[in-house]
Amino acid sequence: MSKEGHNEALESGAETRKPLNFIEQKIEADLAAGKHGGRIHTRFPPEPNGYLHIGHAKAICVSFGLAQKYGGVTNLRFDDTNPEKEDTEYVNSIREDIAWLGFEWKGGEFYTSDYFEQLYQMALQLIDAGKAYVDDQTAEEIAAQKGAPGTPGTHSPYRDRSPEENRALFEQMRAGAFKEGERVLRAKIDMAHPNMLMRDPLMYRIKYAHHHRTGDAWCIYPMYDFAHGQSDSIEHITHSLCSLEFENHRPLYNWFIEQLGIYPSEQTEFARLNLNYTIMSKRKLLRLVQEGVVDGWDDPRMPTISGLRRRGFTPEAIRNFADRVGLAKRNNVIDFSLLEWALRDHLNRVAPRAMAVLKPLKLVVVNYPEGQIEWMPTTINPEDPESGTRTMPFGRELWIEQDDFRIEANKKWFRLAPGKTVRLKSAFIVEYVDHVTNAEGEVTEVHVKYFENSRSGSDTSGIKAKGTLHWVEADHAVDAEVRLYDRLFSVPSPDQDADVDFMQYVNPNSLEVLHGAKVEPYLGDAELGVSFQFTRLGYFTRDSKHGRPGAPVFNRAVTLKDGWKG
Repeated sequence: MSKEGHNEALESGAETRKPLNFIEQKIEADLAAGKHGGRIHTRFPPEPNGYLHIGHAKAICVSFGLAQKYGGVTNLRFDDTNPEKEDTEYVNSIREDIAWLGFEWKGGEFYTSDYFEQLYQMALQLIDAGKAYVDDQTAEEIAAQKGAPGTPGTHSPYRDRSPEENRALFEQMRAGAFKEGERVLRAKIDMAHPNMLMRDPLMYRIKYAHHHRTGDAWCIYPMYDFAHGQSDSIEHITHSLCSLEFENHRPLYNWFIEQLGIYPSEQTEFARLNLNYTIMSKRKLLRLVQEGVVDGWDDPRMPTISGLRRRGFTPEAIRNFADRVGLAKRNNVIDFSLLEWALRDHLNRVAPRAMAVLKPLKLVVVNYPEGQIEWMPTTINPEDPESGTRTMPFGRELWIEQDDFRIEANKKWFRLAPGKTVRLKSAFIVEYVDHVTNAEGEVTEVHVKYFENSRSGSDTSGIKAKGTLHWVEADHAVDAEVRLYDRLFSVPSPDQDADVDFMQYVNPNSLEVLHGAKVEPYLGDAELGVSFQFTRLGYFTRDSKHGRPGAPVFNRAVTLKDGWKG
């Protein structure tokens, strides 16, 4: 979008103006200056070596969202330069996650492997210019002669090979003439450079591994730092947006672009998303999966987008969370409760309400006719006037929560107890009559009487009830399994200490499985992907992996309020 077009959009009220973040300021300055011909073209370049997590979700919202805001397009480019760890399963999951978040890669779908031949020719160009050389040293020897911050490195004994010899060796590397680790290609820059990444970095290594797209066509693969900037350049990306850990890599990207004389894509860094009680390393997340701590990448306790989706998070909640966190130039840690707040805020407005009893206790309405069923109207969502009503059955025998009855209770107890009166939500006021216990002294039934003229919506009884309980009618109830999720780790920074295995901080109480829950009839075939507010209990969604029609499993997405004690 041109500067004039963007201004017209603002004047027409097409978007609400709010203070610009530093990347928006840069984009608007570039548009005003006519830079890149007024184009805005971003990219999202994930490695297909794992599932995307909430940190990637922020990056997706940044790259796709800014292009969308300024009338540009975004490329989806898979950085598939490490065949040993990549898989088409990850490619498909990445596509699904981005689409679920509500974004389209209108610039096209690409792979770094699309550019392997171009990158190879670029490497030859640098070799011919005396800017790259083949090194015979081992990885350990190269690391040792790199030096340290403030201490210059030493030159490789192979650094002064002629361009002709380097070209011949590199061509032999491609032809498979050498073993893995026997030779590498390095850029010839400066072994005394203050930025360690500029000290003759590796450009290519030998790997005899089957690639998920190119098969066995290649046995040399470009390093990320060599491929990344050139791939941006090949695609004519105008604004290459990266997280802060790539800030020190920018001089190297720029060096390659300058030496090759190609399109100058410009990188800008922003703070990555860090959440407490969470880890963001795909390598460590993979370990959780492989060691069976979780039941897959989409386990609802995982910070992956697929895990959050299965747990009951909505795209809107995640996008709003990313917007609320904003863009910063310094890394910080965001409290997990802010992510949960974003979900509550959205679901409170859109989630249909439902009745469910997680730990059932039989409630017998002794003066209600046996065999009679009434269908009680109740609001689907009081926050949405257009949502309408649903009906739920009421009969002589009901289920209530075990925690809603006490044999002994003080004056501040507003639920059911001897001498207490409560309202059953959307139904009648009931009064305690009696209770039944088993041989262990556990309450197995509570008996109450109802007041016929106290029906919700037409109460003429004059009876007051301070407490309101949720309930489910016994004969029509559907049996369900309910899974209550909490933080996966018991400490705020489980991977902060490199000397301590993060696995020891896995929270043993991160999952509680409740069998024998009772839910109202229309939840028996609840639609996948829809989150419900279970009255007084929290927000729940039907699990996409477990359960079957008529015997559902529900995952708790989040409680009604933040009850985490840390």
